[in-house]
Amino acid sequence: MATRVYILIETAVGETRAVSDALKEMPMMKTADTVTGPFDIIAVAEAGDLTTIGDLISDGMRGIPGIVKTITCLSVRC
Repeated sequence: MATRVYILIETAVGETRAVSDALKEMPMMKTADTVTGPFDIIAVAEAGDLTTIGDLISDGMRGIPGIVKTITCLSVRC
């Protein structure tokens, strides 16, 4: 079973579209939707395990210019 996370992303002013486009190019990223509210993008990513998700966020997403803040929410299936 895949590990799924929801990533709430705040971007720098004027960078939302570029960040969203970069996220959509990442293989583990399922969606990257631009939204209104306190965050600019809500992304959904899936991987085989939590370690791989951690690598996606710490190594992959930190290299995308324009990301100011992220909050990662792990999906819990009942």
